[in-house]
Amino acid sequence: MPYALCSMLYAYSLLMEEKINLSHGSGFKATREIIENIIKKYLGNEVLSPLADSAVVSLSDKEIAFTTDSYTVNPLFFKGSDIGKLAVYGTVNDLSVSGARPLFLSLGIIVEDGFSMKDFEKIIRSVKEAKAQSGVEIVCGDFKVVEKGKADKIFINTAGIGLIQKKVGTNLIEPGDAVIVNGFLGDHEISILLSRREFDFEADIKSDCAPLNKAIGKLIKECKTLKFMRDLTRGGLGVALNEVVLDLNNYGFRIIQTSLPVREPVKSICDLLGYDPLFLANEGKFMLVVSDGEKDKAVDILKKEGFRYSAAIGSVVKDNPRKVIVKTSIGGERILDYPYAGQLPRIC
Repeated sequence: MPYALCSMLYAYSLLMEEKINLSHGSGFKATREIIENIIKKYLGNEVLSPLADSAVVSLSDKEIAFTTDSYTVNPLFFKGSDIGKLAVYGTVNDLSVSGARPLFLSLGIIVEDGFSMKDFEKIIRSVKEAKAQSGVEIVCGDFKVVEKGKADKIFINTAGIGLIQKKVGTNLIEPGDAVIVNGFLGDHEISILLSRREFDFEADIKSDCAPLNKAIGKLIKECKTLKFMRDLTRGGLGVALNEVVLDLNNYGFRIIQTSLPVREPVKSICDLLGYDPLFLANEGKFMLVVSDGEKDKAVDILKKEGFRYSAAIGSVVKDNPRKVIVKTSIGGERILDYPYAGQLPRIC
């Protein structure tokens, strides 16, 4: 049965149940719906309602970015990273793509009774390494232990504060602007999949989990027409594009499939399993929008900052308003749908 039809039938069954399901935390359309229909209904306000990576609020003569995120992943340790680095880099990156310089993080931890002390120390050591790499400080936190079976080993929440260095937003995007990504897509989710050993695949793929603040700081300093950024975590580039395009009113995105940086092993695994790499999660990747005249400069900056496979992948267009169009490798075009739920079992 085609994936799109399966997704529609699954979505219908969930709506009929009227219960929260794992798909509601997948980062796809189901997540968007529960936020829009319930959370925003009761808690929406001028700061929260844009649903950006970070809230931007004014304090006296300063504008700060404020964000929070919770982390759970299986397995806790995987090729290229672990839950400790994930928790730090994820929040640092949310602040960074909001145009902020990350400064301070909180650290909240919920551990299940019986959790390995050795693994706990390993995770905290990893948090220390990640904060040093990112140049942030953890200034407050909380620690709780719950009964065995009441949590999935360990949950971590981090909140972050940063100083706004540049205002960015969808309101600045115009037709003709270029869309750029900073490297290979889908490595993180495939790394998690392989670490679980649920499929008989062997591939040298590791998570792309990394801090983005240094590279973004360079872009802010040197690219005058940097207009928008979004990190490509749950739901990947496909969900990010579909969410952003809803704010563009009379514009759309045209993405060139042959320009998308995807590793051959990731492509092969996706082909075998019937997945689309555009919707795979990442932890060290982001999309940015700049004027067409600065796209080469932006790509060059990213490459000099260590993201060697950064690439311009498309543009903002007047036709196809509020739609994401992918120009295929054979010259045709297809609409990049906004799936209701994820392709793979939940990884974070």
